[in-house]
Amino acid sequence: MPQPPTAEERYQAEARVVSGQTRTARRFYTFIFIFPTLMLLWVVLSGRFDAFHLTLGVISCALVSFFSGDLLFPHAPHPLRTLRLWWRFPLYVPWLLYQIFLANLHLLYLTFHPRMPQLIDPHMVRFRSKLKGEMALLAFANSITLTPGTITVRVSPDGDFVVHAIDRFSGEALPGEMEERLARTFGED
Repeated sequence: MPQPPTAEERYQAEARVVSGQTRTARRFYTFIFIFPTLMLLWVVLSGRFDAFHLTLGVISCALVSFFSGDLLFPHAPHPLRTLRLWWRFPLYVPWLLYQIFLANLHLLYLTFHPRMPQLIDPHMVRFRSKLKGEMALLAFANSITLTPGTITVRVSPDGDFVVHAIDRFSGEALPGEMEERLARTFGED
């Protein structure tokens, strides 16, 4: 005669059901977020507003949103929290563009300075970031590379960075304010 499940077995069964519901909810929320974003991008980049192109756009964006939603939000603790964090990222972009502008001015100064060979001091900067999430580390590495005068050479999953800087001034700011802003953006502060 089969024995009734123990309290532990019932708990694990309930956890599997809740986990499945959470996975389904996460997939739904990521689809709701990604599909309109991709559709807007499709309309802007295609510039075609006839039924054929819009239908292709809906089909393509729906397929990409359905199959790749988990790639964008792989380990979200809660879908709504993750979406809230992703709305913070556009607030980071203007600051990053301003930093890119300042770094361009600095490189312009280095280029036209009469003692340019003495000012340029290429070196590697090594540091450990306090960021833990994969997307936060990726955004940090790309932000460093987008800023002229610095290139991310290597980043490990543990947050160990190796960055090439063209001079001492460019490498002094690392990790600095950029890391702090990304920590706030991705909720790791």
